Amino acid sequence: MAKRVLVVEDNDLNRKLFCDVLKASGFSVEPCADGELAINAARAFDPDLVIMDIQLPNISGMELIGQLKRDMSLARIPVLAVTAYAGKGDEDRIRDVGAEGYLSKPVSIGPFMRVVMGLLEPKPAALVTAG
Repeated sequence: MAKRVLVVEDNDLNRKLFCDVLKASGFSVEPCADGELAINAARAFDPDLVIMDIQLPNISGMELIGQLKRDMSLARIPVLAVTAYAGKGDEDRIRDVGAEGYLSKPVSIGPFMRVVMGLLEPKPAALVTAG
């Protein structure tokens, strides 16, 4: 079964690029142009990964990441934050609200897909020892 990716991006060209590249790589993709609809889209689509633009109209991508991570049904979903306005300390702030991945725009396809694949790799189970 194809991995599912929710793409939250208000810029039409960036959203289309992300979706086209992901679909060409075999992913099931759900585009979301409106950040205010992103949480409900995540609940309905049940993605394996959320790609989140940080600069969205009406609501910050950082606020949305925080909402996702506070929602028990969505908190397990890794988030890749992408932003065109990468300033000093932005990556730390974005990771502090819960994003597992971070890329600054413009995004190159190779690094983008490496980060996506890395976030979707199964995490090794914790080693449990009997005492």
